[in-house]
Amino acid sequence: MFRAVARIFRTPDLRRKIGFTLGIVALFRLGSFIPSPFVDFANVKACLSANSNTSGLYELVNLFSGGALLQLSVFALGIMPYITSSIIVQLLRVVIPHFDSLYKEGQTGQAKLTQYTRYLTIALGVLQSTTLITVARSGALFGTSSTTACSNLITNDAWYSIMLMVITMTAGTGLIMWMGELITERGIGNGMSLLIFTSIAARFPGSLGAILTGQGFPIFIAVIGVGIVIMALVVLVEQSQRRIPVQYAKRMVGRRTYGGNNTYIPIKVNMAGVVPVIFASSLLYLPALIAQFNQPAAGKAPAPWVQWITDYLTKGDHPLYMVLYFILIVGFTYFYVAITFNPEEVADNMKKYGGFIPGIRAGRPTAEYLDYVLTRVTLPGSIYLGLIALVPLIALVAVNANQNFPFGGASILIVVGVGLETVKQIDSQLQQRHYEGLLR
Repeated sequence: MFRAVARIFRTPDLRRKIGFTLGIVALFRLGSFIPSPFVDFANVKACLSANSNTSGLYELVNLFSGGALLQLSVFALGIMPYITSSIIVQLLRVVIPHFDSLYKEGQTGQAKLTQYTRYLTIALGVLQSTTLITVARSGALFGTSSTTACSNLITNDAWYSIMLMVITMTAGTGLIMWMGELITERGIGNGMSLLIFTSIAARFPGSLGAILTGQGFPIFIAVIGVGIVIMALVVLVEQSQRRIPVQYAKRMVGRRTYGGNNTYIPIKVNMAGVVPVIFASSLLYLPALIAQFNQPAAGKAPAPWVQWITDYLTKGDHPLYMVLYFILIVGFTYFYVAITFNPEEVADNMKKYGGFIPGIRAGRPTAEYLDYVLTRVTLPGSIYLGLIALVPLIALVAVNANQNFPFGGASILIVVGVGLETVKQIDSQLQQRHYEGLLR
């Protein structure tokens, strides 16, 4: 293992790519601590220490930004606008035929879709930065129980200062998007995924330190043990797949013979990734956001529906919230898999090139068989996603460590998934230059 790592740094091209990636990651982390203009950073730090718990979408966005969201930094929005725009463009393929035709055109069409994603990212950056600044000005960024300092996060309320903050945060989003594309082109691994990985991994030491300080050494050891078990199970499930065998008939083109080889279609247990967790968290946060903007004046009782949302759908420690969260994740998993994997398209492509599944006729029977397998493989995958997402909520009830529990939810899925893909890319590049790779 150590010899394989030494070979990485003895290979000039690979060493240069890893060095470039680490440099971009260091700049990304530096921007997460630079406050935006007209932000009172002392009040922000006081609010962060007084309000350690955030919930819903704020918790997710703050996680993906590496804590930069609640610090109102230059990179406060993080990579979230790009993730949202990528998902929207992918979903629009089902609604807009032009997007689907661009996707099928190959590299040229997908380049246009990427450009549309960039434009939508900037538009979402403007919208989300405006919303974030509005919430910060109202004093509701850290919840309804915030202190006086949390109501004075912005030092200047003039229109030009607000516009400058919006431009700064939107420019930060564009810069993050550019840095991610630079890593993909000149570095190692997928740039956007690595930036998300960096944001999440940067919070692990602080979260574990908070658990050690607040809960004691025995709970800390128990959390480490549970984390190792969860990581091992996540690696096992993420690597699991159902391989459907495919054979290609021999074809004579002139004097040459094509086809006749055997391959397989890999159907992963978790084909949806972390997207259903993002969807479910965003949807569950909407009622809390509506209730937050309908709070009564001081001394008056809130409306019954506002009180009900506050009691049951604001925090993750209520059983109703957990059940709804789990059901939404299962439903969104089936929805997203149905959009991203089209059995009829796969069956048509196989039929076009002379491929068939042994024992299954080509065409419509193949599509029905693929849909049959996909539906049954997705069931354990959706349950697995729901259980992993509930781990931080269960930790909140068990040891009161929701915000400080790093081994669960979207964080562990992204860290393990990106780590596995990056190691595979390094291994493949090592095997191009040496007969032995990083993995054995």
